[in-house]
Amino acid sequence: MLLAKLLSRVVRVGRLVMIDAHGKSHVFGDGAPGQPSATFRLHDRSLHRQILLNPKLRIGEAYMAGTLTIEDGTLYDFIDVLALNLDNFERDTLVGTLGGWLSRVTRGLQQYNPVGRAQKNVAHHYDLSGSLYDLFLDKDRQYSCAYFSNNNESLEEAQQSKKLHLAAKLLLQPGQKVLDIGSGWGGLGLYLAKTAKVDVTGVTLSQEQHGVSQARAKEEGLDDQVQFKLLDYREEDARYDRIVSVGMFEHVGAVHYREFFRKIRDLLVDDGVALLHTIGRMTPPGSTNVWLRKYIFPGGYTPALSETAAAIEREGLWITDVEVLRLHYADTLREWRRRFQANRDKVQALYDERFCRMWEFYLIGCEIAFRRLDQVVFQIQLSKKVDSVPMTRDYIGDWERAHMTG
Repeated sequence: MLLAKLLSRVVRVGRLVMIDAHGKSHVFGDGAPGQPSATFRLHDRSLHRQILLNPKLRIGEAYMAGTLTIEDGTLYDFIDVLALNLDNFERDTLVGTLGGWLSRVTRGLQQYNPVGRAQKNVAHHYDLSGSLYDLFLDKDRQYSCAYFSNNNESLEEAQQSKKLHLAAKLLLQPGQKVLDIGSGWGGLGLYLAKTAKVDVTGVTLSQEQHGVSQARAKEEGLDDQVQFKLLDYREEDARYDRIVSVGMFEHVGAVHYREFFRKIRDLLVDDGVALLHTIGRMTPPGSTNVWLRKYIFPGGYTPALSETAAAIEREGLWITDVEVLRLHYADTLREWRRRFQANRDKVQALYDERFCRMWEFYLIGCEIAFRRLDQVVFQIQLSKKVDSVPMTRDYIGDWERAHMTG
């Protein structure tokens, strides 16, 4: 059986047992103590060929359809074994090397996000029912990496710490005009307005998020200080003292990076400061996992620092600070996954079993990507002038201590 031969070559760490569609068991890996172990069953003979030819897409699809089930261990264990052996697959198999080459060659098309298409891609994920996000996010609906300063923080506390950390890096002063690109459900913009007494404009492409944001601003009595627009950032034309973008750059696409940073430069006042918070990779430029791109984030891509910095340099901006958050997002995703599973019956009532399986695969796969693979978070501070930011980083801690609550 060709699929069994492929897995025997690839799976060297941990233990993986496959029960094929004929009921025969195949055991792979070293089974070393402390390494993950899982048993999975294929219920459809066509999966033998499909997974052999395109495992990165077909494994996830089969789990969604229920034609691949976990018989022993958990889905987390199963994906963990696959992640531990991913390098072997990509380096030592013809399917892996050809697939990687094809993804790199076509990545420009995968990430092509002009104004109209960008809104459609955003709607695919962010215009889902707001009730879904209430089931696993914190109360402020922060759908991005939290900032865990100690191991005892709750998700709510860590998301509050993230907003505090971002605000500190923006060097905010009362009365400043702030642009939030990709403003989500409005939580960050409202926080900045309340904490630093600044005027905030948020732009989003999600109709669902836009409606919630406007309602929140009105409910909190901040609608004269905070406004949200259903608008592509490329169509904004006002000038701002500060610009922040959290969790949006992953949807820009590498072919649009210079366009993005050129717009940042044009919208910033001369002594302005911008802050970009984005998922990235610690490896050279690559491509997006095919299953994730098809089912979760169409048009999405997590950048390498090298290609991001190159675009910034070409648009004449100063990189004044870079911080790399590593396991913070893994811990964030772990808590999202725990809450999702605790409310799984409610998610199923909103959608269906296939949707639940899809999101289980998504949340677990992303968490493991931060723990085992190459995913990180970059916070990149930018300015137009060399002296817009203090010479040392002391101001960050000073601002955080001055504005810390609780």
